[in-house]
Amino acid sequence: MIIDPITLATFMAASIALYLTPGADMMFISASGASGGPRAGLAAGLGVSIGSLSHTVLAVAGVAALIAASPLAFDILRYLGAGYLVYLAITTWRAGPPEPGSGTADVWRAFQRGVLTNLLNPKVSVFVLAFLPQFADPEAGPVWIQIAILGCIFSFASIPFNCAYGALAAAFSTPLRRAGRLLNRISSIVFGGLAAKLVLD
Repeated sequence: MIIDPITLATFMAASIALYLTPGADMMFISASGASGGPRAGLAAGLGVSIGSLSHTVLAVAGVAALIAASPLAFDILRYLGAGYLVYLAITTWRAGPPEPGSGTADVWRAFQRGVLTNLLNPKVSVFVLAFLPQFADPEAGPVWIQIAILGCIFSFASIPFNCAYGALAAAFSTPLRRAGRLLNRISSIVFGGLAAKLVLD
């Protein structure tokens, strides 16, 4: 099976446009970088990209289709994701001044949060299920294999963009580093806002 070069180029152009479009993932990564420093921002960006890869696996397995077809399943996953974001908002609000690059544990925590935040957003599954098949050609081979390949490309190509958002947020937050608690408060509000958006949309 060979994906047509023109189709692949079109797919990449559309993907890059999506990477550059402000959204929940970009806000989460930026907030993580601003409150935790450059390494935390990079880790959060990588986590979000890995999380999006899991949605490709779900789409190929048909789970994403089930979630899209079942309002109850969609709502359960949506509220789980919102609850996790509320938890992040509370813990970030209560945290002391951040210490950028303070240790491996903080970086690992940022990575885990990135994965979970993306994984618990059912809208990503529905998006992947709607976006990837548009670039699959049944005449080129099994559609599920094409979706799997395109999903991997989409996820791995997002890594430099997501990591850049985290690093840039950390760099621009340097002048405010002395007001560490303020950065935590801002990040907490972002997490809370994302939770509300996930529930209300």
